[in-house]
Amino acid sequence: MRRPRKRHLGGAAAVAAAIALVVSLTNGVSAAPQAATFDLDHGNALTDVIYPALNTEPRVEYSGRPGSWAADRAMLIELPWFDALAAYHPTAVGIFSTIGRRPAEEHTTRNKNIAVIYSAYTSLSKLYPQHEATWQRMMATAGLDPAVTAEDRTTASGIGILAAKNAMAARRNDGTNRDGDAGGRRYNREPYADHTGYRPVNSPYELRFPSRWQPNTISKREVVNTQEFATPQFGRVKPITFDRPEQFRLTPPANHHLLNPKGYRKQADEVLRASAGLDDRKKMSAEIFSDNITPYGAIAHTLLRGRYNTEDSVRFIVMTDVAGFDVAIASWYYMRKYDSVQPFSAIRHLYPNKKLTAWGGPGRGTVNDITGTQWRSYLSSVAIAAPEYPSVNAAVCVAYAQVARRFTGTDKLTVVIPVRKGSSIVEPGVTPAADMMLTWNSYSEWAAECGQSRVWAGENFPASVAAVDQYAPQLGDRAFDFVQRKLNGR
Repeated sequence: MRRPRKRHLGGAAAVAAAIALVVSLTNGVSAAPQAATFDLDHGNALTDVIYPALNTEPRVEYSGRPGSWAADRAMLIELPWFDALAAYHPTAVGIFSTIGRRPAEEHTTRNKNIAVIYSAYTSLSKLYPQHEATWQRMMATAGLDPAVTAEDRTTASGIGILAAKNAMAARRNDGTNRDGDAGGRRYNREPYADHTGYRPVNSPYELRFPSRWQPNTISKREVVNTQEFATPQFGRVKPITFDRPEQFRLTPPANHHLLNPKGYRKQADEVLRASAGLDDRKKMSAEIFSDNITPYGAIAHTLLRGRYNTEDSVRFIVMTDVAGFDVAIASWYYMRKYDSVQPFSAIRHLYPNKKLTAWGGPGRGTVNDITGTQWRSYLSSVAIAAPEYPSVNAAVCVAYAQVARRFTGTDKLTVVIPVRKGSSIVEPGVTPAADMMLTWNSYSEWAAECGQSRVWAGENFPASVAAVDQYAPQLGDRAFDFVQRKLNGR
C-alpha cells in the first residue's frame, strides 16, 4: 500500500468523471457482463468490479436505514479488504486478524485484486443473499469462480475469504445486535433492535417535556406510523479508535430547554425561515445528503477512479469507514445522553395554531397559512427517528472530509452530482423542475453544505450542526492515523 500521489481532479475533467460515476449511483442499473472483462493484472478491483455491482440492487437495502446501520455494514464489507491486502504488504497488519504474510514474489496486483474480490463476494453473499445473482455476475466480470470457498492462507482467494469471515467473527458481540439475538433471543430475531431499555419521555401524541425528544407520527404509503428511536444502543457499541465516547467533550445544547425561552424560540424560527426558503437546489441537496451512499460515493469515485490502485483505494475507503463508524458511535452516545427535542416538536409547541410561512408539504411550495401543528420537516417522511443533538449526518461529513484532506494533502476537489428532473423522493415528478448539477469545489464546501442541508430539511437546528466540530474532525484524524499505524505494522 504505497503512499498515494497528491493529485486532485478539477475543472471539466472532474465534472465529466463525476457525471459518469454518479449517473451509475443514481440510476443504479448497469448491464451485467457474462464474460470476464476486468484486467486482474492492471485494474482496480474496487472501481471496476465491486462498486459497479454494489451500486445496483443493494441500494434499496440502504434506503430508510439509519447511518449506524450503514456504518456497521461498511465495517463488515469493506474493512476486511485491508486485512486481505496486509498479507501482500511488507509491514501491514490486519485490523480484525493477521492472516500471515506471503512471500514478496506473490505481492502482485493480480493476487491483491483476487483477494479483495473474494473478500467482497464472501461478505456480500452473507449479508445480502437475496442478491446472490448480482454477486455471481460480479465474480464473472473478473473471471473468478464463486464456487471457490476454501479458507486457505496460501492462496489469494483463500486469504480474501478468510479475511471476510474473520471480520464477522471479530465483531460478533460488539453491541450492535446485528443478529437480533441479544438477551438470548432464539426465535423471530430482531436485527439491530434495542437491547438497552431506552424509553422516550414523550409519546407521539403528548409533549410533556418540551426540551426532550418526541417520536413523530409520519405518513408512509398513506398509512400513519409512529416512530421509535433507531438503534439507541449504538452509543454503547465497541469503537475502533477510542475507548469511550465520553472522552470527547461536547457542550450541552444551550437552546433546547424552556428555561432559555429566547433561545428555544430563536432556533425554531431559524428552522422555519429555512423551510420558507426552500427551493429545488436546497431540497435536492437535503435529499442527497440524507442518502447513506450517494454523497460519499461521489467523492470516492471522483477521487479514486483512474488515479489510485487497488491498495491505495482500499486504504482510503477503510479510513473513511473507520471514521464513519466511530463518529456514529460518539454521535449516538450524545444523542441519547441529551435526548433533545426535534424541530417539529418545538414548532408545534410554540406555534400550535399560529399561521406560519413555511414549506406546505409535497407539491405545495411555500405557504403563509400553515399552522405549527400542521408543519412538517421536508424530510419527515424519510427521516431516521432519533433525538436532535448533535447532527450525526453533519458529523459524518465533517469526519469524512478530514480524512480526504489528510489522504490527498489538499482540500481541493470538484465534486458533481447530477440530479434528474422530477427525481425527488419527497416530491416525485415535481422536483427538481429541470435537470440540475450539485457542485462543490472542495471537501470543506461539500461538508459545510452537508450540515446546512440538515437545517434546510428541518431535521436539525443550526447549533446541532455547529456542535459536531467539537469532535468529528478529531475522529477523522484518528481514523487516518489508525490505518497508517496498521500499515506500518502497529
